[in-house]
Amino acid sequence: MKIVALLGSPLGLKGNTARLLKIVLEAAKEEGARTETIVVNWKKVAPCLACDVCHIKGRCRQKDDFEAIKGKIMAADALIMATPNYIDHVSAQLKAFMDRCCGVVHCLGFEGRYGAAVVTSGGGNEKPIAEAMNYFLIETGIRPVGEVWATMMNVGEQDFPEDITNQALTLGKNIVAAVKNKIKTKKVEKQMQAFRKRMQSLVLYRKDEWHYEYKCWQEKK
Repeated sequence: MKIVALLGSPLGLKGNTARLLKIVLEAAKEEGARTETIVVNWKKVAPCLACDVCHIKGRCRQKDDFEAIKGKIMAADALIMATPNYIDHVSAQLKAFMDRCCGVVHCLGFEGRYGAAVVTSGGGNEKPIAEAMNYFLIETGIRPVGEVWATMMNVGEQDFPEDITNQALTLGKNIVAAVKNKIKTKKVEKQMQAFRKRMQSLVLYRKDEWHYEYKCWQEKK
């Protein structure tokens, strides 16, 4: 089993988000998973150009690491997204990756995989960010299994408190269990079905322009 983690912190592996993510991944590894952490930055993934090439041809025309990262996710069983709170949203680095997934979203291109969200902040309000990240996972076809977050003004440079550590460990174990047992929940399946209908309708509406995506949906029938 392979889990890919996308880390959107400008501090990379030295930041608090990486610290929390590491606990999740260590628990997953103890359950038998292989893991890979990719630090996302603008040298690797530039912002979207709104050129529509991905809708037409199925690949982005920009010459950076986006397609390679997408390929690693496609080859994995699960995706964990991790970010610090930047003005009540994900970091610009992670948002650039999310925006570049517009073609993935239109086709639910990561379908069949599982995912989770990891968030840290200086002063709180992590929940809506985690919820937004998990809904993004649904939009790509990934089934989210949960989230963990930490408010660093309550933690400082010390180890994470026991309750947060336990939540992170449980999340790591749960994502492995979800992959192994193909777990589904009514709430997530309802959200995924509603979004699937939206994308089917959208791509059908643009079928004369978005050739690749229209073909994707024809093959899904």
